Amino acid sequence: MTESLVDRVIRRQRWLEKAADVLQGGVGAVYGALGRPGRALKNVMHGTGVLGHPLHPAISDLPIGAWAAGVVADYVAHFSSALPTQAADVALALGLSAAVLAALTGLTDYHETIGHERRVATAHGLTMVAVVALEAASLALRWFGSSTLHPLAVGLSTVGFAGVMAGGYLGGHLVFGLGTMVNRNAFAEGPEDYVAVGMGADFPEGEMHRVNAAGMPALLVRRAGTLHAIAAVCSHAGGPLDEGTLEGTRVTCPWHGSIFSVESGRVFQGPATFDQPTFAVREREGRVELKLAAPSH
Repeated sequence: MTESLVDRVIRRQRWLEKAADVLQGGVGAVYGALGRPGRALKNVMHGTGVLGHPLHPAISDLPIGAWAAGVVADYVAHFSSALPTQAADVALALGLSAAVLAALTGLTDYHETIGHERRVATAHGLTMVAVVALEAASLALRWFGSSTLHPLAVGLSTVGFAGVMAGGYLGGHLVFGLGTMVNRNAFAEGPEDYVAVGMGADFPEGEMHRVNAAGMPALLVRRAGTLHAIAAVCSHAGGPLDEGTLEGTRVTCPWHGSIFSVESGRVFQGPATFDQPTFAVREREGRVELKLAAPSH
């Protein structure tokens, strides 16, 4: 597949790697210094257990919408008397306030990116930092500058919104082009009728085993004599859960540390925000059979 122009350009920007090392190191250091409360806060910032999907995309709509309204209000106020100039000022301020939370949630998701995905995410983040700087400068001129500087303030917010469009494109490319924070099990096709995956003796107590359930990888674990099965592909980035660690009824993904229940598929710790699909398990005549507990589509 031919690589897009955006990907080719970003891939050549080697300096993005150094910037990413600093940024990811800083985010990790902050959450690490907070200890256990930091882990809980990180879950909230990812959206784990709050929305059941990533929080950042929902929050990022707020500053974008406010800044769009501000640009429109600026030009309506300039060419007519339908709106006062202060309307755009309020929209600009609201956008900057929401941008703080958008930045925090975005940096939290960014902490888990790697490779080219990380380079694109770095470009996206730095673009949005520039946007915030332009919008903040515009607001400062409006509130603390003379009236003669108002056209410059409008120009800065207009340029800033052009940056929002560029940054938004990169953010969209991260999700729709590279699959960042997309549920890796969204398109999985699993069995809706029971299929045999092995014999009961193949799955001793307390061990993790990966099996093929009609083309869908499943993780089987026997706890207190009962077999439980969830999708073996981590919903966050596709990590192999069967290569992770098992503590009681919770499995930790070896790639980014997401934690899931092997009984219910529930996600307890991010960066994953989506639960794992579960399988109904039955043992009949010595055979172990699985089917999806709920239809995938």
